[in-house]
Amino acid sequence: MFAQLFGKYLTEKSVIKEDICREILEKQKSVRVKLGTIAVAEGMLTSEQAEEINQLQKQLDKRFGDIAIEKGWLSQEQMETLLSKQGNAYLQFVELLTQLTGLTAKDSEQLVKAYQKDSGYTDDEMEALKSDDIDKLIPLFVLSTKPHIREIASLVARNLTRFITTDYYIEKTQHVKNYSYGYLTGQELFGDDSVFIGIAAGGDEAGFLKVASSFAREDMQKLGAAAGDAVGEFINVTSGLLVTELSKNSTDLDMEPPVSFRNQTARGNFYVLPVILEGHRMDVILSVNEGFVPGETPEESDETADVVTTSEKAESSLGNILIVDDSRMSRSILRNVLEKAGYSIAGEAANGEDAVKAYKEIGPDLVTLDITMPKMDGLEALTRILSFDADAKVIMITAAGQQDKLIKALKVGAKRFINKPFDEEEALKNISDVLNGK
Repeated sequence: MFAQLFGKYLTEKSVIKEDICREILEKQKSVRVKLGTIAVAEGMLTSEQAEEINQLQKQLDKRFGDIAIEKGWLSQEQMETLLSKQGNAYLQFVELLTQLTGLTAKDSEQLVKAYQKDSGYTDDEMEALKSDDIDKLIPLFVLSTKPHIREIASLVARNLTRFITTDYYIEKTQHVKNYSYGYLTGQELFGDDSVFIGIAAGGDEAGFLKVASSFAREDMQKLGAAAGDAVGEFINVTSGLLVTELSKNSTDLDMEPPVSFRNQTARGNFYVLPVILEGHRMDVILSVNEGFVPGETPEESDETADVVTTSEKAESSLGNILIVDDSRMSRSILRNVLEKAGYSIAGEAANGEDAVKAYKEIGPDLVTLDITMPKMDGLEALTRILSFDADAKVIMITAAGQQDKLIKALKVGAKRFINKPFDEEEALKNISDVLNGK
């Protein structure tokens, strides 16, 4: 976030123009290399080890280096070497600044000092900013002592970096009692605490649509069910990680399916965390134990309507598969992956009730079954499918972090699980193994 915040400071001070700042930020994107790629190239890790760490990152809220060190594959010294080779965001920005503006390195150094003084950052805070250390940065912007708020904000920031873009920064939270929006997608968590995590588009739609487009892997031009669905899946991943993290401290939470609202007002005591994403604002809405009401009427849409479709099994098909997920986006992505690999899609369903009905009607070779769905969740649907057909082959679809429910599903009789967001190679391997009795 240093580059974005420092760049904003320089444009506000008229040191550089907005187009130069955007050019620097765009150029920075092309010089960031994955740590795993560098480690394999340097002979520090095998390609198999790097891939295993990448998979674990999807399941756990941990950094690449932390996992590598815990497994004993890399030392702290080796990680520092990798990070230095990857490139420091602060140094990258300053170098590009001098290249594109004619400012000298000494000029840049003086400007950084002026920025620190004007912003009131301590030396430690400035170092955290330069290194993009999210855990240390969040307390500077999230002004709340309420439990979980900073933790959730940190998870959202990490997932923006992981799945969407590194070109963003956050501003200080606002504690409000009402908030009018053009579009809001969010998810309620319930149990020992009552939590709401949402992303809203106020006057600027572009930030919300960037999250939707990046997570859905398709260009989305307007607010609506498809965009809300994609943002809801992004939030679902964040919620799953939060549920797992809190369970370590004996705080049990469960997740409702994401919902969307259009042109309404949220009410209660809650926090708005502004995020400036590639120059456009979106707002993260956070509430814990405050009787929060996101809106009066959730948006209804055909995008998540109950659907059952059937098709004849193609002769060249490797297997006939039933896809079950309340997310249209997730169904579409998985369908495309499977059809490209030669599988036939026997049908789709958007909730557990229709999943059971579709299984009985279609008799597919395999079912991919989401855990969190309306009307009937994946665990109940799994139980009913297996009571109808004890030999049913079912693979659970899970947001990162839903370990407790996943363990229950495996005990009930699910064969494997696939993480969201989908990794094509992982999904195809698990499906092939289950169909072939491995």
